[in-house]
Amino acid sequence: MYTDNKIKLNTKKIRRLVVIAAVVLVALIVALSSFTVIPAGHRGVLLTMGAVSDRTLNEGLNFKIPFVQSVRTIDVRMQKVESAQNSSASKDLQSITSTIAVNYRVASDSVAPLYKNIGIGFESTIISPAISETIKAVTSRFTAEELITKRTDVSLAMKELLQQKLQDKFIQVDSFNVINFEFSEAFNKAIEEKQIAEQNALKSKYDLERVKTEAQQAVEKARGEAEAMKAKNVEITDKIIAIEFINKWDGKMPTYFGGDNLMFSIPGLDTAVKSTTPVN
Repeated sequence: MYTDNKIKLNTKKIRRLVVIAAVVLVALIVALSSFTVIPAGHRGVLLTMGAVSDRTLNEGLNFKIPFVQSVRTIDVRMQKVESAQNSSASKDLQSITSTIAVNYRVASDSVAPLYKNIGIGFESTIISPAISETIKAVTSRFTAEELITKRTDVSLAMKELLQQKLQDKFIQVDSFNVINFEFSEAFNKAIEEKQIAEQNALKSKYDLERVKTEAQQAVEKARGEAEAMKAKNVEITDKIIAIEFINKWDGKMPTYFGGDNLMFSIPGLDTAVKSTTPVN
């Protein structure tokens, strides 16, 4: 009898402990379900029975009603999307294949309407199509050559147009980079031939300038030599000519004289004879 009572008492204790443990476990589950942690660089979209709430949860620990409310986290950090093999046409109807990279971010204060109206897969549903449309629209404004020489202007125009397309989609465009433009073989060959022609024209212009410079230098050299010769001739005076004549004269008088005495008609000869005749 005593043993039976003891067994019954123990059974009641066990049942009580089980109930207490269950209550504690349920309370713990409820307590844990009442809080959610939003990671750094994210925002939380609060759903109440599946409906999107206007309340946005910031980073850190946040309270929610357990079993009634749930949370969807959305990354609001800068993200990058690369798009390759984008086909378009230039203003002069050249075929272009482009590769671009776009840095964007979700507006941190608009994660709720973004999730409600667009959903989590916004990159494939709105960003990629908008990029494709932007590339086609902008490349049609420029010639193929301008797409090469004005790449910075092209990138800026693409960024501005893409931002216009996404501004009501809660997406902010940080940068738009054109990684590469690929053109047809015919266009590449035409560009190469044009560059060669420009280089040849530049070389011809340089050669012509060099020839002109050399010719001018030759003229200046000849002019200098002529002026030097003229100065030298000025220095050869009549006296020098007479002295040279005397030095080469053998002392014999000419046997024939015409109407004029050619010998003594040499300017400066008398003076030269006196200067060269010794004094007794």
